[in-house]
Amino acid sequence: DGLFHFRASRLPRMNSPRLSVALVIASCVLSVVTGLVLSRGGSSASSPHGGATPSARATPLIGLSLDTLKEERWQQDRDLFVARAKELGAEVLVQSANGDDTRQIADIQSLISNKVDALVIVPHNGAAMAKGVALAREAGIPVLAYDRLIPGEGLDLYVTFDNRQVGRQQAEFLVKTAPADRPLRLIRIYGAKTDNNAVLFKQGQDDIIDPLVASGRIQVVHEDWAADWKPENAKRIANAAITKIGAEGFDAILASNDGTAGGAIQALLEEGLAGQRAVTGQDAERAACQRIVAGTQAMTIYKPLKALARLGAEAAVKFARRQTVVANATVHNGTFDVPSILLPTTAVTRENLDATVIADAFHTREAIYGTAP
Repeated sequence: DGLFHFRASRLPRMNSPRLSVALVIASCVLSVVTGLVLSRGGSSASSPHGGATPSARATPLIGLSLDTLKEERWQQDRDLFVARAKELGAEVLVQSANGDDTRQIADIQSLISNKVDALVIVPHNGAAMAKGVALAREAGIPVLAYDRLIPGEGLDLYVTFDNRQVGRQQAEFLVKTAPADRPLRLIRIYGAKTDNNAVLFKQGQDDIIDPLVASGRIQVVHEDWAADWKPENAKRIANAAITKIGAEGFDAILASNDGTAGGAIQALLEEGLAGQRAVTGQDAERAACQRIVAGTQAMTIYKPLKALARLGAEAAVKFARRQTVVANATVHNGTFDVPSILLPTTAVTRENLDATVIADAFHTREAIYGTAP
């Protein structure tokens, strides 16, 4: 089909120096090959590597399968993704599973039946969505995992933020608040166990926290996973922690996103402790930014969704047209080193809220501050 298919998504993890040299040499060759495609593209007789032929459509059709649209964050991703795809001359079919794995598989089957030219998946349960990737492969459709990794299958691309770094940034912020005369006592609220990102956030937090726990500078007094990232589950965890250790038994809550932070802060409000205990978050949701201004949430992580959505849409359209897609990293998904695009993130506090979230027009100043000066 005239395309050179670099099947990076099918490379197993190997550490051989000889292989490393071979890959470096191969990368030099690939850099001058026209039509480099980071795509497996399913099975088709049209390509010796199994890549499907481009669609005959004048307007590429992209399938976007979302875990949920119940959170503000994913509504923004959808709108930004669709807008950029349309600018590039593509159409997008959007499906939302509302946190239901069975429904999301059905959504993916529907998108495949509609003969989409590329499929973008935000999985509710990454392991469960491996089936969806396999179905798309059988249909010859390239698959891009968006912000959440799908393990086990040979994805064509993974676009996300540096999620381990997110966890480090959250933990580093709290370490700076540690009292000088005693250990920092933490309640830790993780995300959904079914979300690989939640695991990565925890690993990043552990990078900072574990050595300090070993040295006695930090004590983790309570920890648990918030199923489905639901704020009400985070609130139950915080309530249980306060019941167990008492209102004076902790200094801060390391919550993994703004939704779980909101649930934890509700528990603190009930105890009269809101604003007296540092609470972390991520996603820079409007409500979280408002809480930062009010002083009930200490920080969040700003993830420039516009950049992620634009990159995701641009890559999906290129896959649909069987054009070049360039990755800046690989992420191992348990079986393959998946070509990946990783974007940086920024820790946001009251001090740099205006210079980050508002300056980038992620939220308007009025939406966060209202009529306050």
